[in-house]
Amino acid sequence: RQVTKAVFPVAGLGTRFLPATKSIPKEIMTLVDRPLIQYAIDEARAAGITDFIFVTSRGKSALEDYFDHAPHLEDSLKSKGKDDLLEILRSTDMESGAIAYIRQKMAMGLGHAVWCARRLIGNEPFAVILPDDVIAAETPCLRQMVDAYQDTGANMVAAMEVPREKAPAYGILDVARDMGDKVLVKGMVEKPSLEEAPSNLAVIGRYILTPKVLHNLDQNLRHKRFGAGGELQLTDAIAQEIDGQGVYGLRFNGQRFDCGSKAGFLQATVSFALARPELRGEFEEYLRDMFALPEAAE
Repeated sequence: RQVTKAVFPVAGLGTRFLPATKSIPKEIMTLVDRPLIQYAIDEARAAGITDFIFVTSRGKSALEDYFDHAPHLEDSLKSKGKDDLLEILRSTDMESGAIAYIRQKMAMGLGHAVWCARRLIGNEPFAVILPDDVIAAETPCLRQMVDAYQDTGANMVAAMEVPREKAPAYGILDVARDMGDKVLVKGMVEKPSLEEAPSNLAVIGRYILTPKVLHNLDQNLRHKRFGAGGELQLTDAIAQEIDGQGVYGLRFNGQRFDCGSKAGFLQATVSFALARPELRGEFEEYLRDMFALPEAAE
C-alpha cells in the first residue's frame, strides 16, 4: 500500500539548545535560511506524503504558525516586486487540512509520541520522521525507503554504521541477513552497552511502519511494558514484529547530521552553506582565512 501519512514527533523541549529554546521551538531553528522542520517536510513531500501529523506539546505555537498563510507579508513582497522571495515564502505554505496537530501531554518517549497519533493513522502504513536527523541526499532518504518498502511490504528503519564506541547512544540492529543496501533484522536493542551491542548498525530517525506497530505500542502501554529509560520505546514495538510482518534496515545513500546536538547542528550549517552556490565563494574564503590565522601564528 502507498505510504501517504507521516508522523513528526516535535514535543521535545530542546534543552540542549537552551537558552534559545526557552521561547523558540528547536524545530524552527534555521540551517542557513530554512528551519529544521522545513527540511523534514520537503523530504516527506518528495516521498509522496500528503498527510502530515505533528505530535506537539505546550509552547509550540510558533511551529504551527510557521506553516500558516502570511497574507500581510505576501502583500508587502508583492508591492515591492520581490517575486523571488514571494515564491520562497509560498513554498512553505501547507494547504488547509494537510497538517494535523496532536498534543503529547507527558514526555514518555518516542513510542508514546507515535502512539498519540494512532487515531489519525488508522489502519495504514505510515512514516515517522525525526526532524533532528537532517539527511543530505541526492534522492531524499524517505523516498529511498518508500521505494524499498514497495519491494518488502515490511517494517523498515533507516540505518547507518556508527563508530563502535557510539553504539550505546543508538538503537542497534542485530542482522540476520545482509543484502547490501538492505538487511533483514533478527533483533533490535535500544541503547545497549558496548558489550551487549550486536553490531554497529544504528537506527536513524526515519521509519516506515505497519499498523501492527501501533497495536504493539498500545499493548505495551496498557501493560506498562516500558523500555530503556522507563519510556515507551518505538524500537521495542518494532522489534515485536520481527517474527511477524518482518523488519528491514535500509542503508540509505546520503549524509546524516545530528542536529539534536550543537556540534552536529554547526556541522550541518557549514555543509549546507557550502552547498549553496550564492554563498559558497564568500564562505569558503572566510573559512580559509579563519584557519590560516592559527597556522600563521604557529
